[in-house]
Amino acid sequence: MLRPVLCGASQELCFGRLRRRKKNVQLNKIFSKTKQKSAKRVGRGGKRGTFSGRGVKGQKSRSNTHLRPNYRDFIKKLPKKRGFKFKSFYEKPKAVNLDIINENFANGEIVSPKTLLEKALISRIGGKDRKVKILGNGEIKKKITIKNCLISKSAKAKIEKAGGTIMQYITHSM
Repeated sequence: MLRPVLCGASQELCFGRLRRRKKNVQLNKIFSKTKQKSAKRVGRGGKRGTFSGRGVKGQKSRSNTHLRPNYRDFIKKLPKKRGFKFKSFYEKPKAVNLDIINENFANGEIVSPKTLLEKALISRIGGKDRKVKILGNGEIKKKITIKNCLISKSAKAKIEKAGGTIMQYITHSM
């Protein structure tokens, strides 16, 4: 196919076949596609290199730095005073007095955490039934049965004096 081509040093238009030149393969023209030289290793100390990801200046940029562990700051914030205690993990029972039981329960009924929950005298915590402790404030004149509740000594004495019974009780100080 004939194409117009600039020919020679005079740059005249010539019509002729285009010739494709063969590439001259010489040793000084051969090179690899990948780098042979490894990257410069920096930040090793000494006179060469740069900051090596440590930033510029400061305690963390130096060598042989010993930073204080995080938990030591937490320990330093705790009070030094005698008698300091952490908040207890023990769930405190809900206190219910005898006068409330006397008002809301009939003669011969069973008082348990379940019945107290049904009568809305206590509430649940996180969907779990609460522990209940019956305290001796007020008077009781009805014969009631107490089941699965913590109970104080004064409340136990008053209930037994009124003719009530206590089943599966646990004594526990608040």
